[in-house]
Amino acid sequence: MKQINIAVIAGDGIGPEVMGEAVKLLQAVAEKDGRFAFTFTDFPWGCEYYTKTGRMMPEDGMETLKQFDAILLGAVGYPGVPDHISLRDLLLRIRHDFDQYINLRPVRLLRGAECPIKGVAPEDVNMTFIRENSEGEYSGQGAWLYPGTDREVVIQDGVFSRHGCERVIRYAFELARKEKKSLTSISKGNALNYSMVFWDQIFEEVGRDFPDVPTHKYLVDAASMFMVKDPKRFEIVVTSNLFGDILTDLGAAIAGGMGLAAGANLNPERTFPSMFEPIHGSAPDIAGQGIANPLASLWSASQLLDFFGYEDWGKKVIDAIEAVLVERKALTPDQGGTASTAECAEAVIEKLIQ
Repeated sequence: MKQINIAVIAGDGIGPEVMGEAVKLLQAVAEKDGRFAFTFTDFPWGCEYYTKTGRMMPEDGMETLKQFDAILLGAVGYPGVPDHISLRDLLLRIRHDFDQYINLRPVRLLRGAECPIKGVAPEDVNMTFIRENSEGEYSGQGAWLYPGTDREVVIQDGVFSRHGCERVIRYAFELARKEKKSLTSISKGNALNYSMVFWDQIFEEVGRDFPDVPTHKYLVDAASMFMVKDPKRFEIVVTSNLFGDILTDLGAAIAGGMGLAAGANLNPERTFPSMFEPIHGSAPDIAGQGIANPLASLWSASQLLDFFGYEDWGKKVIDAIEAVLVERKALTPDQGGTASTAECAEAVIEKLIQ
């Protein structure tokens, strides 16, 4: 039996509530399948840890996480801790230091989920975003000069390397070829005359190795418009760190809300552990009430199963989520229901293992 060791950082706000349900689902799948088993180790890192220690994780936290096969992350952020500290000193550090350069975010309208765009059917919204995840606009490089004076200047640099751009674009081309889908690159080359012109150039270069893959290119503002007006034109999408972050939140709104939004942070070479998370944030306004939507965390568990080669179970998880959405008997308040977090997750697990 294959043993898969998972580090669990439930984090802040609703993170522990939804991540506990993802753990239950993975345990149920492993018990039902019998070919593999999970062990889960909890780490109490996040904003509460920061208020006690001045750090989002211990000094040796990365070395500790390195020993695991994968990481489940609940949510990061809470009032009283500056967002740039909570994000950069935990989530972004893990992404960068573990070279999780592929951020894989599905934007798919499941049956039963409510789309705010009139006349859009589930088959019209089925995108996979490949977001560069380790450099770009989130590299954290820059300078703050003459602070507190009338000469104050802030410089925020984006870092775009040939190595970083080429590997994420090539990954996207390979996925498009595998799934026999089109690939769309989103940039802003008309205004960002260094970084995005460079990105566009590399997209053209890599594309020569994939003549069988249909390609499209859009500026990010046009892409935002078309995601709303004509979402079916997007299949596989590759873009930079910042644009991917923004557009996938737009995609989540189109596909039924942030409660259905999951993301995988992948190190494809498996030199380091990959990380799986719901992307809805910590929602401190409803933390502790037991009404948070667990479906995004269950979707992230599906992504984890896919990553370890159990795509059959990954698909079954999505099918079970869809069935619960269609029935509408066990949905949380954000989806128009009255169920608790645990009741919603239990309904998915029941359909999954029946």
